[in-house]
Amino acid sequence: MTPRVSLTPEASELIAKLKAKYGDLMFHQSGGCCDGSQPMCFEKGDFKIGQSDVCLGSIDDCEFWMSKDQFEYWKFTHLTIHVVEGRGSSFSLEIPMGLRFLTQSRMFTAEELEDLTPLHFLED
Repeated sequence: MTPRVSLTPEASELIAKLKAKYGDLMFHQSGGCCDGSQPMCFEKGDFKIGQSDVCLGSIDDCEFWMSKDQFEYWKFTHLTIHVVEGRGSSFSLEIPMGLRFLTQSRMFTAEELEDLTPLHFLED
């Protein structure tokens, strides 16, 4: 199956450091005006997921969520999570380290679209 989201080795290394400090993590792809479209990293459960969110999959055993409205714009794109130097404007866990996660995207190929990993939703 074709994953909807993946990450670079640099992002994986940062996730390992954050897990060592905070334990289980989760991501939510921001779509707000203040954060742009920054993937935000939280301790698992610290960001309230609701019926309006969709889980695209996991990166390094961390669920990766996005609002359903935002997903409508990105449903044909593969997301790669990277990390860069700089300070983002959010409550994401990496911010105090002088780093921020960054989403890079590309369109899925026709072959990839036929074999995408399933989406998950919050169950009642």
